[in-house]
Amino acid sequence: MNDMSEHRAKFSQMTEGTAADYNIISENFKVYSRGLPDRVLDHLQLLKGDFGGFAVDRLEHSLQAATLAHQDGQDEEYVVAALLHDIGDTLGTFNHADIGAAILKPFVSEKLHWILEKHGIFQGYYFFHHIGLDRDMREQFRGHQHFEDCAHFCHAYDQAAFDQNFESAPLEFFEPMVRRVMAAPRQSIYISE
Repeated sequence: MNDMSEHRAKFSQMTEGTAADYNIISENFKVYSRGLPDRVLDHLQLLKGDFGGFAVDRLEHSLQAATLAHQDGQDEEYVVAALLHDIGDTLGTFNHADIGAAILKPFVSEKLHWILEKHGIFQGYYFFHHIGLDRDMREQFRGHQHFEDCAHFCHAYDQAAFDQNFESAPLEFFEPMVRRVMAAPRQSIYISE
């Protein structure tokens, strides 16, 4: 068995860390971060077979939303946001929109991040009144610069993506887009100006 301890930091507490330790960690981070698109695509696959009572499973819903956005001429960043908008369903049962928004925040515009973060509330316009909630909950954001953008996203791509007869593009079609969008973060506390 090969001991790789020379490739790991030596400290027990971060206060004991040296520049050499953090160089090791930084090099590992660079390698690990390149695998993010793979991990995201793998996690998206967890939505396959999860119907949650809907007519299509959550993966198909995601593929339909992305396909609709692509067919509508949206750019790759937008299409990837549509693909990943519900990726949080598995771990964020009560706040799924926050998960997708957090994953994509370093890679997308402020507008797309806002749409992702708020789409759960805006989507409620189509069904909240059926489950005893206020369908107009989104009105709290009326006047925000991205209100209409989010309403459009939900109307054109989210609420319209539950069709059992729709021919969505396969995940493999979107994979290169995911890789390009996630190739380099625009904003992160881990990148210097």
